[in-house]
Amino acid sequence: MPAPVKKISVVISESIGSISALIAMPDQPKAVLLLAHGAGANMTHSFMEELSAELVALNVAVVRYNFAFMENKKGRPDPPAIAEKTVSVMMSKAHELFPKLPLYVSGKSFGGRMSSQKLSKECPPYVKGIVFYGFPLHPAGKPSIERASHLNAIKIPMLFLQGTRDALAQIDLVESVCAKLAAPTLIKFEGADHSFKAGKQNLIPDLAKATRDWMSI
Repeated sequence: MPAPVKKISVVISESIGSISALIAMPDQPKAVLLLAHGAGANMTHSFMEELSAELVALNVAVVRYNFAFMENKKGRPDPPAIAEKTVSVMMSKAHELFPKLPLYVSGKSFGGRMSSQKLSKECPPYVKGIVFYGFPLHPAGKPSIERASHLNAIKIPMLFLQGTRDALAQIDLVESVCAKLAAPTLIKFEGADHSFKAGKQNLIPDLAKATRDWMSI
């Protein structure tokens, strides 16, 4: 039976307003994962729903949330300052909800990138690591590594879960980025694209297991 999911509203700031979040709680949580969505889909997208359910089954509590642009049904993603402020408030909220559990921050694509940009500037001591579900290293067809430059300032462990056919992250470039970071782990999913589609395989249970194993809980 799926774990119950609780919906809450969180005020980000007077100018940004409030956003929605969903809390999924296992019976015996060993850690909590703060999970941000990508640029093209909100916190209730099937990828986010299934990943959350798989993690909860592995005793990881999950806090999903919307960025303001999704909450307000706007097409264009939030500017970095707004997205990073949202990440900051949600990190504090997750820690407030689960003060005794190790907290890990994560995101799908855009959500991971905005989370890491915030952590590169300010990393609360209660954040134990960050998980990227497909780090968007560059625009499609324009290989580069400039988007990864801020990662050098992050000293907590980082888990990169990357498809080898990801159009937004040429795998050899991801490998070169990881080789220069303080505490990276790179797990490659052979043949998977940016959405972790690889033929008829369902890779979401594998993503959840890789996350839980990396946490060592």
